[in-house]
Amino acid sequence: MLENKLGIADSAELARTEEKISKEKALKLFETGYLDRLEAGTYDSLAKIHKYLFEEIYEFAGEMREVNLAKGNFRFASVMYLEAALENIDKMPQSTFDEIVEKYVEMNVAHPFREGNGRSMRIWLDLILKKELKQVIDWSKVDKDDYLLAMERSPIKDIEIKYLLKNALTDRIWDREVYMKGIDHSYYYEGYAVYKTEDLSANLS
Repeated sequence: MLENKLGIADSAELARTEEKISKEKALKLFETGYLDRLEAGTYDSLAKIHKYLFEEIYEFAGEMREVNLAKGNFRFASVMYLEAALENIDKMPQSTFDEIVEKYVEMNVAHPFREGNGRSMRIWLDLILKKELKQVIDWSKVDKDDYLLAMERSPIKDIEIKYLLKNALTDRIWDREVYMKGIDHSYYYEGYAVYKTEDLSANLS
């Protein structure tokens, strides 16, 4: 159970609250134009996305983690090498689809935050694709199990994740509905599916 600014001690309640607040913030990212003012493809832009989404919930929002993380048998980049890994990722090219996905895979291995990496990184990935290729991923077309398995294998072989994402590309880069559905699907991959971004948008108008 992560320590949080809201003083919530129940993990299920924290998950629901985190989903609601951060989905509302994800929509604001898009609607205020804040997202498009960020430099695509840098750790700094990812940290700003993460901070924007989670700053009302966690003290560590936008801050590089100081603990080692693992998921199943996979260990993410060691804290000892994290800063150097992020500097290397910043220097990776991003002018083609393959280069962009390779950069995304490396950022996933780095996993720079305590929580909320995947959700922040998918927004970050779309920002690179949008600025470099004038496309984004329609995440509603990417099956959850296929995606998670492909990401698990991606540090060794990235052909599966490239295939999955390439088949879900769209040029509807300013489409609010594509973005909202994408946020819902991105959260669903991580087990967050109580709120629909479209329903929350009514609270923001």
